[in-house]
Amino acid sequence: HILNQKDLNMRQRRWLEFLSDYDCEILYHPGMANVVTDALSRKEREPLRVQALVMTIGLDIPKQILNS
Repeated sequence: HILNQKDLNMRQRRWLEFLSDYDCEILYHPGMANVVTDALSRKEREPLRVQALVMTIGLDIPKQILNS
């Protein structure tokens, strides 16, 4: 647990300083119990494919206008 560690790096110290201004409770959820965070941390690849498709269609429109 971060609050029980003897030595903290600078990033951990900054976070603890930042969080000390708030009334919050830090809870540790080991591995498999932390399903929500695991799902949120996964990147979705579908939007990239959709964006690439839109860009491809968008590039063809000016050519179609000029040819018609």
